[in-house]
Amino acid sequence: MLEAVLSLGGIGLLAAAALGFAAKKFAVEVDPREAAILELLSGANCGACGYPGCGAFAKAVATGAAAPNECPAADSETSEQIGHVMGVEVEATEPHVAVVLCQGDNRKAKTKYRYLGLHDCNAAQKVADGPKSCPGGCLGLGTCARVCPFDAIEMTPDGLAVISREKCTGCRQCIAACPRQVIAMTPLDATVHVLCNSRDKAAAVRKYCQVGCIGCHICVKTVPEAYVIEKFLARVNYEKRDQAAPAVEKCPTKCIRDFAEGYPEGSALAPPTVPLRRPAA
Repeated sequence: MLEAVLSLGGIGLLAAAALGFAAKKFAVEVDPREAAILELLSGANCGACGYPGCGAFAKAVATGAAAPNECPAADSETSEQIGHVMGVEVEATEPHVAVVLCQGDNRKAKTKYRYLGLHDCNAAQKVADGPKSCPGGCLGLGTCARVCPFDAIEMTPDGLAVISREKCTGCRQCIAACPRQVIAMTPLDATVHVLCNSRDKAAAVRKYCQVGCIGCHICVKTVPEAYVIEKFLARVNYEKRDQAAPAVEKCPTKCIRDFAEGYPEGSALAPPTVPLRRPAA
C-alpha cells in the first residue's frame, strides 16, 4: 500500500513539474498595455468596434491595428485614457445616442393583422412585411431591447421601443437588429427629433398613424435651416440642431419631440437630463 501511495505521489510530482515547465515554455507574453486598455473598457463585448469582444479590441489597439477612439461604447474621457496608455493624443469625437424614430405604438398606429408568431421583429417583418400598417414604424416586439448590452431600451406597455439617453453608449447593436431601420444615431446634445420613419404621402400616413409626419413643410417654414423634407418625411438638420425647438409646437401631428421635455408617451424612464457628454464608465 505504501509503495502504491509513493508511486502515485511520484507520478503527481512529475506531472506537476512537467506542466510547470510547459507553462513557462509555451507561455504567451501579454502586452501590459493590452491589459490596461481592457481594464478601461466596459466589458460588454458588444462587437460594435468590429472586433469579437473587448479583449480583441484591446489587443488590436495595443498592436496598432485599431485606434484608441474606435470603441463606440467608450466616452471621450475613456478614449483619452486609452490614448494615454498608448502614448498618443486622441482626437475628441462627438458622442452619439440611438433614437427610435417612431411614436406609433399600438394605440396610435393601426395594424394590418394580428401577429401570433415568434416574439421577434425580424420574424414578424417576414410575414407580409410586418403587422404594422406603417411600413417604417416600430413593430414593438422588443428585439432591439434584447440585444442591447447596456439595458438602455425599454418597451412601453403599448409596444413602442424607447431608448434611454443616459444609458445608451452608441454601440449600434439595436440598429443592426432592427429590420425596419427605425433606429438612428443622433448627436447626444441634440434634443429635438422628428419621431417618424414613414416616407408615404400625407393621405396614406393619416390613414394608419395619428402621430406620423405628413410632410406639411410647417417645420421648414418655421425654422428653414433646421429642417429638411426628403420623400415626404421631415428630418432635423443636426448641424443646426440648436435652432430646431420652435417647430415642436407648430407640428400639427406632434411627431416632432423635444427630449428635454421628456420621453415619448408611455415611457417609464425618468425625464432625461440630456448630458453634453457621457459620464465615465
